[in-house]
Amino acid sequence: MKQAVNILMCLMKLDIGGAETHVAELSKELSARGYNVVVASNGGVYEKELGEAGIKHYKVPLQNKNPVNVIKSFKMLGNIIRKENITLVHSHARIPSFILGKLRKKMGFPFVTTAHWVFTTKYGLKYITDWGQKTIAVSEDIKTYLIDNYNIPEKDIFVTINGIDTKKFSKDTPSGGIKKEFGIKSSDRVIVYVSRMDKSRSAVAKQLIEITEELCGRIECLRIIIAGDGDDFENVSAMAKGVNEKLGREVISLAGARVDVNNIIAAGELFVGVSRAALEAMSCEKPVIIAGNEGYIGLFEENKLGIAKRTNFCCRGCEMSDNKKLFDDIVRFFEMNYERKKEIADFSRKLILSEYSVSRMADDALRAYGALTKIP
Repeated sequence: MKQAVNILMCLMKLDIGGAETHVAELSKELSARGYNVVVASNGGVYEKELGEAGIKHYKVPLQNKNPVNVIKSFKMLGNIIRKENITLVHSHARIPSFILGKLRKKMGFPFVTTAHWVFTTKYGLKYITDWGQKTIAVSEDIKTYLIDNYNIPEKDIFVTINGIDTKKFSKDTPSGGIKKEFGIKSSDRVIVYVSRMDKSRSAVAKQLIEITEELCGRIECLRIIIAGDGDDFENVSAMAKGVNEKLGREVISLAGARVDVNNIIAAGELFVGVSRAALEAMSCEKPVIIAGNEGYIGLFEENKLGIAKRTNFCCRGCEMSDNKKLFDDIVRFFEMNYERKKEIADFSRKLILSEYSVSRMADDALRAYGALTKIP
């Protein structure tokens, strides 16, 4: 019976990013459970991974609100829904959701959206945002945002998590290839940072680069790997190049857009970042400094669990990140004894296993689907 359930996932692109990874992992898990999942986006690095899992991908120009692309996407999505005999549509971004909301009025399919982030409601954008018949929020604070800003009834919102593949991201994840690629020695102390390198996401990457010279004065054999790509990559790259030249060696290595993020994380001793990437590092038993454009939580320890969970490990509403906070926490971590570092790593892994699994994420999605249509 499950094979007859056809689910269409729609998002803007399939490049490196939290929402994109969420969709890829959710699609693979649902497919493994016997559901027929089809994905539509403008494509990206995760196409190959989905294909290897037997998931069909349709390239649709959903990446921007260009009127030509919007009209083309409207027609293409309608054809896909008819061709694949879609049971339910699940959208993961504002532009696809707007298009699919209009299409649903014509075709009448069950429609679910996921809110991965908070969006501005200025310039009339609030009125062209469609949150579907049921909405999934990836954290409690986003649920509150949906209620306060869009008047969505609480009964129509389902809260989920960013589910992590705990086999792919574990302490046994190999890192030899990454260390060889970037010339990392066994004596090096490695910090890894992973995020989309857009201007709206790259502030902490720049802060990390700005404090690198000072960190080298406190931490011997320091190496930093920064992974991700976006509209601010050239600026980040130029900053890193300048610091490396000043130090006379390659301390900061930029990996660009990668799908082997698990291997990159495994090569580090400490991780800096937010959201899904931070959870993936925790699953690898790596201590994490939670810091991003929206705020700063700092080195994740047991006493930070409440605020981290409330903000979905994104720091929304927290004090802002700055060079001093980041420097102090990095130095504090490297000066910790082995036993305390291991305690933090063990606590992080256990948290992911108990509360942030891919299986739970799929269960949450199916609950939302089941509220609209009979899906086994």
